[in-house]
Amino acid sequence: MEFDYVWEEAYRAALGETDDKKLQEQIHAAKAAIDDRLHELQMDHGGRPEERLAITAALHGLNLLRRELGIRFSETGSK
Repeated sequence: MEFDYVWEEAYRAALGETDDKKLQEQIHAAKAAIDDRLHELQMDHGGRPEERLAITAALHGLNLLRRELGIRFSETGSK
């Protein structure tokens, strides 16, 4: 599978993870990949607007996943 952005593979892995115990790790890995890319974009003062919009959407998606995972953990009493 080909991805448009370097961070996208980690993001899609998090979206596709079905094991709650692994999901937290996948979310962390995706966030780290996005943070690395944002740092690169700051260094070269730009990047494409399309990628910046995609990053915003991905960060929103990761936050939703994080919240859902927290709800499931609180319902089951596990971590």
